[in-house]
Amino acid sequence: MRTVLATAFFLIPMAPVVSTDVPPEKVDELFVAYNSGQSPGCSVGVIHDGNFIFRKSYGEANLELGVPLTSQSVFYMASVSKQFTAASIVLAAQQGFLSLDDSVRKYVPEIADYGNSITLRQMLHQTSGLRDYLALTYLSGRDIAALSSSEDVLKLIARQKGLNNTPGEEFVYSNSNYFLLGLVVKRATRKSLAEFAAANIFQPLGMRHTFFYDDHTVVVPNRVAAYDAGKDGKFLVDWSTLFDIVGSGGLMSNVDDLLLWDRNFYSDKVGGGTLPKALEAFGLLNNGHQINYGLGLWLGEYRGLRTVEHSGGTFGYRTELLRFPEQRFSVIALCNIANADVEGLARKISDLYLEKHLKSDASASASHGALPNPVTFAGTFLDSRTHMIYTFTNKNDDLMAWGATLRRLGPDEFSDLVGNPIVFKSANSTMTATLTLQGQTFFRETGYLIFI
Repeated sequence: MRTVLATAFFLIPMAPVVSTDVPPEKVDELFVAYNSGQSPGCSVGVIHDGNFIFRKSYGEANLELGVPLTSQSVFYMASVSKQFTAASIVLAAQQGFLSLDDSVRKYVPEIADYGNSITLRQMLHQTSGLRDYLALTYLSGRDIAALSSSEDVLKLIARQKGLNNTPGEEFVYSNSNYFLLGLVVKRATRKSLAEFAAANIFQPLGMRHTFFYDDHTVVVPNRVAAYDAGKDGKFLVDWSTLFDIVGSGGLMSNVDDLLLWDRNFYSDKVGGGTLPKALEAFGLLNNGHQINYGLGLWLGEYRGLRTVEHSGGTFGYRTELLRFPEQRFSVIALCNIANADVEGLARKISDLYLEKHLKSDASASASHGALPNPVTFAGTFLDSRTHMIYTFTNKNDDLMAWGATLRRLGPDEFSDLVGNPIVFKSANSTMTATLTLQGQTFFRETGYLIFI
């Protein structure tokens, strides 16, 4: 009798983790603004169990030539690149070229001695305190296109007389960390980041159209142009083929190749079975408290499900790779229009396929009728301590930051898509924005409105 009961139990059909019968039209509706021959757009891939269950592109790769986007269109990946830089560091450590606990000055002695050793591990987790070279460039009144070489960037970082924080004490996102990590790979392995990643990641995985763009004279087949929204429905070209600084960004890739990278988080083809675990390890502060940044990856939660992701945005490119590890489900959204909310779009796609497993979204159901209009909080804020700039914009009565729609938590409180709360306060004719980063004790960054 027990055997019969056990057999009957295992014959009970299990509810599918992912709804694979979502009508394609439901996804199409999310991209209707781009689905024409006169607009830039997005290439999208939805992955379950290592295979595409949806793959489609909307809009044009190049408006001048009338070339449509496809899953083979090659995008500048911006900060999505960081996980590949991190993977290169981990693989170089596995091969004995370096240790994650080495001081960065072992490989880059040009960096000043600030009295505290800065380790590669702290740089990977964004707790080094090194100031962001992009923010420093903006604060100087220059565009990042003015950074003509890696040597320029290294000199800019090396000129800094201080740190944002004592190494390991706080999390402060800085592109300088990953630029320098790319340089560490080159000096430790005697191969450029582009060469090392190609030999150890891209070639073994068959990612034939993915590489670090460290030479602006290279011809890139299927390269996508990027655009800003102009007036009267027109578009402005917003891209640079001369920016060949890698590590913090610089990866070129497409939807088809990123499927192969996503598979490796389950197949462990590259990294001997330890790479995914290393990349997804939470960072720890000196006091032992956990932060929600791994190695080039944000580690968060969306409506009750664990997420691993990173987005990017440079020169009108907007990119997002969002993964739900337990569901073996991922969304790739690569867009070539600067106002595309790739993080929000990826989550809306996830809502369709993971509907049965997501908790209700309290922020979506809340009544915002009596709440202050988000335009109240729109503006550019400066954190004078960390030299970081935060820009909040109002779009269709939603507050936007970092290219994404913020979730509303209350009258003057929002959260980013990783879950970090942002609180606005107005006092003495001064508006401040306070971003609280996750951790058992909070590190608080307060930015003061400098212009609207």
